[in-house]
Amino acid sequence: MELAVSDLRIEFGARVLFDGLSFVVERGDRVAFAGKNGAGKSTLMKCIVGQQEPNYGHILMPKHTRVGYLPQEGIHISGSPLLEELLGSVGDVAKMREEVEELSEELQNTTSDAARQAEILEEIGRLELLLHDRGAGALKPRAETILRGLGFSGADFGRDCGEFSGGWQMRLALAKLLLQEPEVLLLDEPTNHLDLQSQRWMEQYLRSYRGAICIISHDVALLDSLVNRTIALHHGRAEEYAGNFSYYLKESRARREALQRAAKAQRREIEKTQAFIDRFRYKATKASQAQSRLKQLAKIELIEVDEEEAVMNFHFPPPPPGGATVVTMQKVSKSYGEIHLLSEYDLRIEKGDRIAIVGVNGAGKSTFTRLISRTEEPDAGTVEFGHHTKVAFFSQTHADVLNPELTVLECVEQAASRETRPLARNILGCFLFRGDDVFKKIGVLSGGEKSRVALVCMLLHPANFLIMDEPTNHLDFQSQDILQQALAEYPGSYCIVSHNRSFLDPIVNKVLEFRPGCSPRLFYGNVTQYLEKVEADARRDATPSPAQQVSPPSAKNRQTARRTRAQERERISRVIRPLQKQLEEVESAIAKHEARKKEITAELENVSITQDAEALRRLTGEYQQIDRETEELFTRWEELSTRVEHLLNAPQAEGGGADT
Repeated sequence: MELAVSDLRIEFGARVLFDGLSFVVERGDRVAFAGKNGAGKSTLMKCIVGQQEPNYGHILMPKHTRVGYLPQEGIHISGSPLLEELLGSVGDVAKMREEVEELSEELQNTTSDAARQAEILEEIGRLELLLHDRGAGALKPRAETILRGLGFSGADFGRDCGEFSGGWQMRLALAKLLLQEPEVLLLDEPTNHLDLQSQRWMEQYLRSYRGAICIISHDVALLDSLVNRTIALHHGRAEEYAGNFSYYLKESRARREALQRAAKAQRREIEKTQAFIDRFRYKATKASQAQSRLKQLAKIELIEVDEEEAVMNFHFPPPPPGGATVVTMQKVSKSYGEIHLLSEYDLRIEKGDRIAIVGVNGAGKSTFTRLISRTEEPDAGTVEFGHHTKVAFFSQTHADVLNPELTVLECVEQAASRETRPLARNILGCFLFRGDDVFKKIGVLSGGEKSRVALVCMLLHPANFLIMDEPTNHLDFQSQDILQQALAEYPGSYCIVSHNRSFLDPIVNKVLEFRPGCSPRLFYGNVTQYLEKVEADARRDATPSPAQQVSPPSAKNRQTARRTRAQERERISRVIRPLQKQLEEVESAIAKHEARKKEITAELENVSITQDAEALRRLTGEYQQIDRETEELFTRWEELSTRVEHLLNAPQAEGGGADT
């Protein structure tokens, strides 16, 4: 067992969030915390890490268990370079190394006390084994791999952490947790700040994570790929499901239907018994039987089925008719200072296009939405709407301009047209504003609630071209499903910035990818097909694209081309050959070092060795030296492998000499 929640109760005023909540998390578990918004998923995580005190109950875990927690937001780090900050976060490793150094120094000065020498050597051996288990020898290359996987570049490693925006700060916090490898990892919406490639990398990394993982996420694709248990929080109880998230959704419906059948059968039986009692309780010959059944009736524990919320549906207002072309961009350029997002870029969005806009943060996705909505002007070039194009635009910043003095309902009714105003209460219910929630003032809402209000205002505006920037960030699964279904039925065109694969896949037919320093690329198909295409391209050797093969070359040109290719291959071979040789030598040295460390570990467990102070001193000293050398070898391996990979994938960009 890594973690046990026992009989937990949490109250907020008169509201009871949990009561008698209990479950156990074992090593290697992959657990999804499920439940509606407000069910207490984030509060439960805060209780586990000690940020929230329960009114009753206990959080139990073994003494050695470390818990790492990634909240949804609110982390800001500054004052140190990125890589240095990440390495410094593994404080227990640094502390253990300091202890080993101090003990080694003490050992050199303790020559006459054999008993103390034996104690020191035993403690050094214990610490070295712990350091080996934590992978301390490969800490720096592991840190660099994690940072690259989460989207940081090598040029970022020396930058001060304070230079990174909020989304990148959350990536750094996640990187720290992955490097620290706590026994229990708590992740609250970890994909909110990740692009698709980083999500994919994190998903693969977490599959091989050694500890237990508890995760809250609205990304069904991630949950289905990762989790093997689902703990659903419902009316203060925890219901367990031994499967991924889709299994939970299916099984929870089946359980509810079975419970409804049992409750219905129980009601029929109660009605039948009550009818017998009413009929015979005053007849002398049947009175004793009636009395007996009355007692039985009093002992029955009623089967309760929680009232199911009505499933709401939303349909977009009928869009006005428009032309075949929705938006045309010609020679569009856009920069912010030294950052060039678009350079003479051309794009035509046609009627029926349903485009997912993806890419790393800062690559220009939100800027692109402002350009195609014509709320921002390009530095050069033109953006033209097609015939009768009517735009509805949802931007994350629209939430900031809502009137704080209006109620939610007043704000939405003010934004709606005369035809759509009667739909306001229904659509607010679809997006988590139910009952008296619609009478709250905008000024008292959270950032996520304001974003939902802004989204509703946009959805009630009749349009034939929708532009949405991260519309699902603050929606629960039911609201996502409602929006997804409405978009599937919508007859107009749209562009959606999102990293939510399960939301996008059924409703898009094109993917527009943004990459820093490059022109956007358009792919046909949904997001999963786009990812498969990108990964296949990355795996195969560089080959000329169809666009480069314009016309068959002449015999003379073919001869020249063959000679050029041969010279290029020879040049690349001259550059790569020594690098590959060095890489093989480094890999061989790492293998030898790791093998020797295993041998020393086995020797240190030998009773005869533990009783020989000189042998212990020699072996622990050798282990420390090998461990330091292994870390240096891993760093060199990372440098060489990156260089070789870069040469293989982009040979035309390299110079003529080997970097030795």
